[in-house]
Amino acid sequence: MLSFFRRALSSWAILGLLGLVMVAFIVTGVGPTDGFGGGALGGSGDTVAKIGGEKLHASEITRRAESELRAVRQQSPENQGLDMATFVAGGGLETTLAQTIGARAMELWARRHGMTASDKLIDGEIASIGAFAGPTGKFDRAVFEGILARERLSERDLRGDLGGDLIRRQLLVPITGATKAPASLITPYASLLLEARQGMIGVVPTQAMAGGTPPTDAEINAFYTKNIARYTIPERRVIRYALFGREQLAAATKPTEAEIAAFYKSNAATYGAKQTRALSQVILQDQKAAQALAANVRGGTGFAAAAAKQGFGAADIAIGEQTSDAFARLASPQVAAAAFAAPQGGVTDPVRSPLGWHVVHVDAIKSVPGRTLDQVRGELAASLEKQKTDEAIANMVSSIEDAVAGGSSFDDVVKSEKLTVITTPPVMADGRSPDQPSWAAPPELRVLLKRAFEAAADEDPTVETIGGGQLHALLGVSRVIPAAPAPLAQARPQVAADVAADRAFQRARAVANAITAKAKAGVPLAKAFAEAGVKLPAPERAGGRQIDIARGGTPPPPPLALMFGMTQGDTKIIAAPGQQGWFVVHLDRIERGDARQTPGLIEATRGQFVEVLGREYAEQFSIAAQKDLNVSRDTAAIARLKAQLSGATAAQ
Repeated sequence: MLSFFRRALSSWAILGLLGLVMVAFIVTGVGPTDGFGGGALGGSGDTVAKIGGEKLHASEITRRAESELRAVRQQSPENQGLDMATFVAGGGLETTLAQTIGARAMELWARRHGMTASDKLIDGEIASIGAFAGPTGKFDRAVFEGILARERLSERDLRGDLGGDLIRRQLLVPITGATKAPASLITPYASLLLEARQGMIGVVPTQAMAGGTPPTDAEINAFYTKNIARYTIPERRVIRYALFGREQLAAATKPTEAEIAAFYKSNAATYGAKQTRALSQVILQDQKAAQALAANVRGGTGFAAAAAKQGFGAADIAIGEQTSDAFARLASPQVAAAAFAAPQGGVTDPVRSPLGWHVVHVDAIKSVPGRTLDQVRGELAASLEKQKTDEAIANMVSSIEDAVAGGSSFDDVVKSEKLTVITTPPVMADGRSPDQPSWAAPPELRVLLKRAFEAAADEDPTVETIGGGQLHALLGVSRVIPAAPAPLAQARPQVAADVAADRAFQRARAVANAITAKAKAGVPLAKAFAEAGVKLPAPERAGGRQIDIARGGTPPPPPLALMFGMTQGDTKIIAAPGQQGWFVVHLDRIERGDARQTPGLIEATRGQFVEVLGREYAEQFSIAAQKDLNVSRDTAAIARLKAQLSGATAAQ
């Protein structure tokens, strides 16, 4: 679970290039900041660091850490249940602190050396952000102000953040853009990708070591204390919500007979009798020529044949089925009147319009009888009910949001709107309740969980949309239970099972070490496995080129990766994921690669080196800036912040 955010937060330089505000505000919705540059160096709470005399407060780092945590949850399904305690335990807070200090130091250093970002440049940056675009695809002031209001961020704060980002780019782009990697450096590394290794891999499964005496109370207590993080229950929240939607408003939005009759009357043209005509038309500029064409048709010549003599093809004259109104808009009211007065198969006298003289042939007439009120009552009732329901829901949402903005609480709104409240037991971000394992989250709660876990405990209730707008919910968080270890009495069965599994894992390690010792002494790996004293699967041959094993962007299996870090003839062990056992890896031979015959690989490797070197140069520049600014960290304040965010303070 932690692998994603470790990768995502691995380099402060990436954050500097992307911009603190882009990551923290536009993408993840961090709350308001204040003060200097890309966030608050002022503020309240402990001072966790000083950058050139400016203070960086715990409140700023807390906001940044919450922002990063939300980003991790949103970008990777496997991390949906990640909580702040786990984030902190995995090093997320230290990374966030280092990122913020590094980026802020570069900005402050640049400002002190005369670098600035003009208002015009910041205006252009704001206009280029897609989130602020309106229906036309261009910057929309109303959209811009709406997003700032939603995220509780002032325009001044946003402009300060963007200004800091632009200043950092002025430093970072020249630093990283001029990076070069010579062939003498690249070729040996590219050749390593073509290197092939062959050997044998065997596994000592943990389950093959099962059994033994049950763990004692002392062992259980010691294991629980040593591995307390394993038994920590993630943050839980008690969520309250009240549903309202079409079903709840159905009775109040049934149309009356008077409404149905009025709607029918106002749309009489829609429900009355209709006539459409399939028409063909020729437009000539000379009246006599038009009269001659009409006379030829009346004399027995087909309309298409008569038109052909004037140079018109079939596609030129066909205009398809038309209503009187539609044809009037296409030609003119006078032409339409003549066409709809002629009989089927008839042809009109020439009628003039701004386009010329029209001669219209009536190919066919189709009459659609009108429908009475009784015939369309059900259709009208359904249409009116949907319209009234949509309006009622929109009005109700607006009324509730206005009430909340005016200071009404969740209970106030529920009472005034006569809503039914649903209260969950303490649930985790994935919807499970450790206190009530048999409890199942209702379908609508699955949609509300994300917003409920983003909200602060004291945040005002919000109106959330479920599905396609058929259902809405007034949502509030009534209690936040910080992450904390489960009591030993509750966790004892799991701890006992884990102790037994750990024993088996350690026994498997001892067996793997014994096999390795024999292999190092010259015993063939297959024979060492057979003589292990435990029934084990026989080792198998494995290997390949490094470039093939790592193909597809996924890391190679751990035992194969280990093989590429060994010397020929060596044998080593490596743990299998999830304490499932131990791999024993023996390397037989190494086949060296030569990238000089594959220039494309050298260039691809060069691109990767340039990126890595660029990040290294940027990081070294930041370190130098921090030294120049006399950056200092308050380790005690940082420790207090870690304890607070991980729930340790609340648990004491």
